[in-house]
Amino acid sequence: MRPLAEFPADARRSLRYVLADIDDTLTQGGRLPGVAYAAMERLRAAGLKMVPITGRPAGWCDLIARQWPVDGVVGENGAFYFTYDDAARTMRRRYWKDGPSRAADRARLERLRETILAAVPGCAVSADQPYREADLAIDFREDVAPLDDAEVAKIKRMFEEGGARAKISSIHVNGWFGDYDKLAMTHKLFREVFHVSLDAVRESVVFAGDSPNDAPMFAYFRHAVGVANVADFAGRLDAEPAWITGARGGHGFAELSEAILEARGS
Repeated sequence: MRPLAEFPADARRSLRYVLADIDDTLTQGGRLPGVAYAAMERLRAAGLKMVPITGRPAGWCDLIARQWPVDGVVGENGAFYFTYDDAARTMRRRYWKDGPSRAADRARLERLRETILAAVPGCAVSADQPYREADLAIDFREDVAPLDDAEVAKIKRMFEEGGARAKISSIHVNGWFGDYDKLAMTHKLFREVFHVSLDAVRESVVFAGDSPNDAPMFAYFRHAVGVANVADFAGRLDAEPAWITGARGGHGFAELSEAILEARGS
């Protein structure tokens, strides 16, 4: 990972889409700092498309799509995207799986929940679980005392042994049934909302993230940026971002935003 200052100005100038994880990328210490929110507003005002790509639940994503300065949001690690039409005052909700399939998956995840909680003392079901539609989030450091890496890895392994996919974020292990992830649903969003192929515009996209569940995005996008706290996962990422900010969390995202806007003369 190279310092953000080495990100070439001509590449920054060519960016048209900004994608970003939320927890510990846009947020900091569990809060959304004003500098990160203002950065999103400034990017949109400059004509860029802004899309959070998160593991957070459908309930949160409904609010984000409605009230944040964004052009859509991918949630629950790719289970869906939501976009809000301000003029028509309508929400578009696009899911990877249909309703009956999601209901069947939730029953299977409930069985895994009991197994994981019994096997890993100290973990808990995430406080935001009631607002989820497609996955199970096991908290290992958000509202519980932090678990060590071996216990976090055990949670992930138990999901996988139960036939689920699993990803580790900075605070949760998320498990789900389905052949999708953040990147797969981002492809759908670009095709169906922006009416372009993500492959065709890849060089005009920047992605910002901070943790192992962002690795598919880091691998796919040449212009991938880690906020400084991505270094906390050194040696545990399947793929690393090309660039790293000097500041952590939302302040790191604001640093990236400033670098983009400076290159555009905004």
